[in-house]
Amino acid sequence: MSFLGFLLLGLIAGAIAKAILPGRQGGGWFITLLLGVIGAFLGGWLGGLLFNVNLGDFFSLTTWILAIVGSLIVLLIYGAIANRRQAKS
Repeated sequence: MSFLGFLLLGLIAGAIAKAILPGRQGGGWFITLLLGVIGAFLGGWLGGLLFNVNLGDFFSLTTWILAIVGSLIVLLIYGAIANRRQAKS
């Protein structure tokens, strides 16, 4: 997959993950892109490690599921860190 395709996948996966998670997550479109790309990378790495699959094909359902699950994990971690910082203030 090309770099631009990976960025697009990360952006869409991050937006879908934000829509799935209940509550309000902070961050704008840049944070969504960044967390989505990190989540897609994490999902691809975990998928390759656990299920022996990769993120090579943009239109594969497996690619999208792994990217969205990875984005959900990253958003949950980001939300926990952001909420902890707000609680301290």
